[in-house]
Amino acid sequence: MENDKNGTLNKVISDPRTIVYIDMADQHLERIGYTEHGRKHAEFVSQRAGYILEKLGFPEKSVRLASIAGYLHDLGNLISRTNHGFSSAFLAKDILDGNGFTVEDTAVIMSAIGNHEDEGGEITSEITAAIIIGDKTHVHRSRVRNRNFISFDIHDRVNYAVTESRIDADGASKQINLNLTIDTGISEVVEYFEIFLSRMLLCKRAAEYLGTRFSMYINNVKLI
Repeated sequence: MENDKNGTLNKVISDPRTIVYIDMADQHLERIGYTEHGRKHAEFVSQRAGYILEKLGFPEKSVRLASIAGYLHDLGNLISRTNHGFSSAFLAKDILDGNGFTVEDTAVIMSAIGNHEDEGGEITSEITAAIIIGDKTHVHRSRVRNRNFISFDIHDRVNYAVTESRIDADGASKQINLNLTIDTGISEVVEYFEIFLSRMLLCKRAAEYLGTRFSMYINNVKLI
């Protein structure tokens, strides 16, 4: 990948532990009715977190660590959805140790992963801030597993209504914009905020930590 100059991200992605942990975590969440949390989600968060820091002018090392943390952030769902940030961090340590990461870099990634959730998370590094924005802005119809519209709950309906999700980050203007296209024939905009308001506020905090402003546009209308 573009942000992986030393090949470390690809090594982590191809590690058998990474593959099995993510696949089993996604299977667990599928069985309890959650949207897709597998390799596609991991790649999405990895790319978006790296993109944000790169565009804001952070060092290449920060971009690389954010990309790695983003890919590994949900491993712990294979154990339990509850407190999965903590369990993800410890499962990631095993993978990072096995791929030659320094103690310092491992600690940075573990801290970011352990603090990426809505409740109890503390933003204390640019890595944490980047994966929070990458994770919390991943709303899109491609994540919906259940294609029986009649049985959609509000999470399925809102995700399925989002036909486009784009992040624009700009270091010069110190701005991060989330641009969503929502099919209001499937879900009204207010439903998005019913279930995701706390996540958008967390993204706002994360952007502030990065020295930027977070704005959100739905169907070309600024709402945050």
